Amino acid sequence: MTDPLFWHRLQFGFTVTYHYLFPQLTMGLALFIVLFKWYALQTGEAAWDAAARFWAKIFALNFAVGVVTGIPMEFQFGTNWARFSAYSGGVIGTTLAMEGMFAFFLESTFLGLFLYGEQRLSPRAHFASAVALLVGSWLSGYFIIATNAFMQHPVGFSRALDGRLVLSDFWAFLLNPWALWQYAHNMTASVVTAAFVVSGISAFWLLMGMHQEAAVRCLRVGVITAAIATVLQLFPTGDRQGKLVADHQPVALAAMEGVFTSGPGAKLALIGQPNVRAGRLENPIEVPGLLSFLAYGSFGSTVLGLNDVPHDQWPDNMELTYYAYHVMAGLGTLFILLALVSLARLVQGKLLSSRWLLWTWMLAIPFPYIANTAGWTTAELGRQPWAIHGLMRTAAASSPRVQAGDTIFTFLGFCGLYLVVGLLFLYLVGREIAHGPVAAPPSPGGRTDVAQPAQGRA
Repeated sequence: MTDPLFWHRLQFGFTVTYHYLFPQLTMGLALFIVLFKWYALQTGEAAWDAAARFWAKIFALNFAVGVVTGIPMEFQFGTNWARFSAYSGGVIGTTLAMEGMFAFFLESTFLGLFLYGEQRLSPRAHFASAVALLVGSWLSGYFIIATNAFMQHPVGFSRALDGRLVLSDFWAFLLNPWALWQYAHNMTASVVTAAFVVSGISAFWLLMGMHQEAAVRCLRVGVITAAIATVLQLFPTGDRQGKLVADHQPVALAAMEGVFTSGPGAKLALIGQPNVRAGRLENPIEVPGLLSFLAYGSFGSTVLGLNDVPHDQWPDNMELTYYAYHVMAGLGTLFILLALVSLARLVQGKLLSSRWLLWTWMLAIPFPYIANTAGWTTAELGRQPWAIHGLMRTAAASSPRVQAGDTIFTFLGFCGLYLVVGLLFLYLVGREIAHGPVAAPPSPGGRTDVAQPAQGRA
């Protein structure tokens, strides 16, 4: 494997996948921190403040590692993808700069204020810092999604005299319909990840007999949030995202669903193995007409098959595109089932005594990460062979002067460095989980905890 393009793609795919393990949790956790602070403000109970304080520490660890792993990824736009950056930088540079200058600094500033300002701020001001942290975190996510949405469905641009892309309509670019639904789908996924982490760690505490009061509170909030977010992940966000793919990337839809023959009443394959050489899906279990309905709203609609598309327009890894999509969809279905069953047991007052459910939540912590990774793999491989859909092929986007050996050398270095960073991260998070939520230290004014009745501390 001496093809430089292969190694450019592998290195960038590795670094972006590893990096996104951390933001997907911080964006979801930001919502939980706001919820816990809101409960503390309304009830005056110190346990809610302690929960917010604990999850803010987990947020901070993820945020720090996310920054460390995100910076090399940004540099790769210049080192590995110079032609892509030169061609499209006049457009996507806008949102990348906004992410760094506005959202990132807002997020990091208010994280510091939340972590170290609790004893010096009123409860309402401290709650406001949590809200600002949420806004910064979610703004950061939107600017990145808007950048990716342009690569999936380019709008709001024109061509300069030298052929490069320039931004011609800022609001069309920023409010790209693809970006709006992709963002909604992505953010519900991040909330699902956070809900599973909060519920899973709470279940671990209950099973181990640790931090019982905090565990009960966090588990209840986690399960309710998971039930809402998993359903929203399917509908309307997943449904609308799928219809956009059907309208604008029908070849990607065919690859995701393993459709080789065009025709009306397309079947939805629940399972099967794509045989690319033979041009068919083997051993399928299918639901007649359902794919046509989900994609276009009618059981009789025609779905494009891969056999009617030139091979140079196909995604270059058909099998991985298909399996990644089905892993994402399958896990998403199981998430809904687990969340709704747990919610029913919670309403019945039997969740805490259902040890099998507690074990399931604890063991389920890694699976939202797998589902998110599979979802992004589907989106990025499905867009191939385009770096910017319909405008620039991936083969024309790389840096021609960076050879395979250079990329392999730095890729191995990233692997080693990220292994060390990952082990250190797991150690620090494990230590925080063992310590659990703790009361706030005495404030300069002599208070021993900030969670006092809200009406007396305005």
